[in-house]
Amino acid sequence: MSAPLLSARGITKRFGGRIACRDVSFDLWPGEVLGIVGESGSGKTTLLNCLAGRMTPDDGTVTYESAAAGTVDVHGLSEARRRLLARTEWGFVNQDAREGLRMGVSAGANIGERLMAIGARHYGTIRQTSSDWLARVEIDLDRLDDRPTTYSGGMRQRLQIARNLVSEPRLVFMDEPTGGLDVSVQARLLDLLRGLVDRFHLSAVLVTHDLGVARLLTHRLMVMQGGQVVEDGLTDQVLDDPQHAYTQMLVASILPV
Repeated sequence: MSAPLLSARGITKRFGGRIACRDVSFDLWPGEVLGIVGESGSGKTTLLNCLAGRMTPDDGTVTYESAAAGTVDVHGLSEARRRLLARTEWGFVNQDAREGLRMGVSAGANIGERLMAIGARHYGTIRQTSSDWLARVEIDLDRLDDRPTTYSGGMRQRLQIARNLVSEPRLVFMDEPTGGLDVSVQARLLDLLRGLVDRFHLSAVLVTHDLGVARLLTHRLMVMQGGQVVEDGLTDQVLDDPQHAYTQMLVASILPV
């Protein structure tokens, strides 16, 4: 049996007297998309940042099965090695695409930068691959040399996705990827994401407060309340037959029957 791609054990993070994340443990398997859901302040984004090495937990460990280096302790890596991992084997899709893009350079340069991080050097190949990925995320090729400042919010988010996926990462972290977009743009982006997840057999950890997004994109759900995981199971099972009172409340309020 294959090893988990990512393993978290006892992840706890405090901010002063407040515990944002308490004793969270799970395994993520290759090809699995895990959703972390809960209301604002439940600890889901704090957990995601700890998993991705962007925040150091006060207690607990995160291990990752790297293609290049075998099993690594994410928080035991040097800053340089963690940055290399983030540029090559991982992706991170921010809720605000401006945080995940270089706004002062062209769309093509945003995508090409990731290719160069994994060793690409031939300009023609980089530009062609960038063009191919613009097409995959449904952006007109004549926008390749435009800066993201000229893009709409939905286009920026699609460009950020292309920038992350062009390097064929083994694991993608997504923080509310459809947040802040209007409903029609959300639907288009979700359809795109679902297709890319299936096509590239992505492993991902997705944070969202939207149970509709979770149902569409994830295989398994963890429900967080007050920094703790209160329910964990297959997505359809959790949403169709919630066991914990908090999950029942979420389902009743967000997905009424």
